[in-house]
Amino acid sequence: MKKLRLGVVGCGDIAGFTALVSRLVPQVRLCACCDVNEKRARKFAKRHGIPQVFTDPTELLKQADIEAVYLAVPHFLHYQMILDAIEADKAVLVEKPLARTLPEGEELVGIIQQRGVKVGVNYQYRYDSGCHAMARAIQKGDLGRIHSIRINVPWHRTQQYFEAAQWHKTIAQAGGGTLITQGSHFLDVALWALGEPPVSAMGYTASHGFDVEVDTLAHGIVETRSSLVSITSSMAAAKEQAVTIEAYGELGTAIYCNMPMPNVRFPGVKVHKERLPGFGVHALQRSLSGFSNWVLDGKPFLTPAASSLPVLAAVDAIYRSAATGQKEFITRLTTDN
Repeated sequence: MKKLRLGVVGCGDIAGFTALVSRLVPQVRLCACCDVNEKRARKFAKRHGIPQVFTDPTELLKQADIEAVYLAVPHFLHYQMILDAIEADKAVLVEKPLARTLPEGEELVGIIQQRGVKVGVNYQYRYDSGCHAMARAIQKGDLGRIHSIRINVPWHRTQQYFEAAQWHKTIAQAGGGTLITQGSHFLDVALWALGEPPVSAMGYTASHGFDVEVDTLAHGIVETRSSLVSITSSMAAAKEQAVTIEAYGELGTAIYCNMPMPNVRFPGVKVHKERLPGFGVHALQRSLSGFSNWVLDGKPFLTPAASSLPVLAAVDAIYRSAATGQKEFITRLTTDN
C-alpha cells in the first residue's frame, strides 16, 4: 500500500488528536513534526513515534522526508505557511479556516489554482455521517427546494481556553471567535449542501463574561439565491449541548444532531442514505483518509481549499454586519476546484 509521508506543524491539542486518529488510517505515515516549543515537539514525537523533529517549519519543508504537511497552527499563521508549503511543492491539509481573512483566502486560492498544488481545509463535518447524509439529500433534491436552514451550536468554553492559547483572544490573530472557530464547521456544511454561494448577511456578536476581543456569542443570517441560513454559535452555554441543524424544504425536513452519536432524521420524506466516502468510524478519520487518497491517487476530496471560500465569505459578512449594523453584501467568489 502506498503511504502518504506527512509532516505535522503545530503540536497542540488538535494535532495530538489527529495524530492518534492517523493510526487508524493505514495509508498515512507521520514522518516529522514541528513546534516552536522544542520540548513540546520532542514529547509529541516520542508519543507518536515520529522520527524527525523541527522547531522551524521552513526547515521541516526543506529537510523532512515528506510529501505533505498538516498545519495545526494559529489562524494568523495559515496564509504564510500555506504559501511556504506551495513553494516547496508540498500538499497541505490545514485546520479551518483556510485563512484569517477573506482577502487572504481568495489570494491563496488563486495561487493554489495557478500552481496546481493540492491544498485542503479540514472541514471534517462534511465527512460526518449525519451531516453527509443530510447534505446529499439536499443536493439530490430529496427535500425539494430548501427555503431555510437553522443551525445551533451551544458549546461551552471558559476563560482558561483563551489563557492557554492567547492567540484565541484577539481579532488580529484569530480573525474572530466562536463563529469562525466553531460555528463555521456547520455553516460550511449548510452552504456545501445548498451548493449556492452566500450573497449577503446580517449579524450580531458579543463576548459577555469573557476578557477577550473576539465573539463568544454570534447570531447571523446568511442569504443565498434561494435560501436563508441562520446560525447561533456560542462558547457561553452553561453546559455543552448538542449541535443541531434543521433544513426545511418544500417536500420534507432534515434534522441533524451530533449527540450521542451523529444522526439525521427526515420527517415527511423517504431518503436513501448513500455510503459514506472514505473509510473510518470518525469524521476526522475519513477526512484524513480522503486527503491522503486525494494526494496519492487523485481521488476526489470533499474539502479542497476553493470550496472553503463560501463559508469564509459568509463569516466575514456576518462580522462586518455586526460592526456596521447593516446588511453586508458578498462579492462574487471564485470557487472552481
